[in-house]
Amino acid sequence: MPIRPILRYPDPGLKTVCAPVTAFDSSLATLADDLLATMRAAPGVGITAAHIGVFRRVTVLELDKTDGVRLYVNPEITWFSKETMSHAEGSVSMPGATDEVTRPRAIRFRYQDGEGGVHEDAAEGFLAICIQHEIDQLDGIFWLQRLSRLKRDRLVKKWEKTQA
Repeated sequence: MPIRPILRYPDPGLKTVCAPVTAFDSSLATLADDLLATMRAAPGVGITAAHIGVFRRVTVLELDKTDGVRLYVNPEITWFSKETMSHAEGSVSMPGATDEVTRPRAIRFRYQDGEGGVHEDAAEGFLAICIQHEIDQLDGIFWLQRLSRLKRDRLVKKWEKTQA
């Protein structure tokens, strides 16, 4: 489980739409293990293959140690609630930068597991926010795009100062 280099904002790879996974084999299992190790080292609660420059629809979440690791392959949202909530979001590709993002409070989604089995599930609250955030990244939408232009510009300037 090597820790892989993470693409840093504004790497153009973070705008790449990821391709579906079609091979459910040992290379997928290795990728999932590497994602978990990389996410924990970052640290973070979620990571996509795109964050490490592998443009496949794979994401790993670990909201806390007791909840366990969740692997979602080819995830897609099938329903959004009209009710929204705001939560501080950030990215392993932009460490230290966070801001409030408003998203649907609840979702239903479909995904495959590491063996290719298809599942449907529902999520609300923080888990729903995290899944939406990671699916956005798989779709080439970096979380900053969910902010107003003014908030985004301020945050980017502040973050760039910390990188100098």
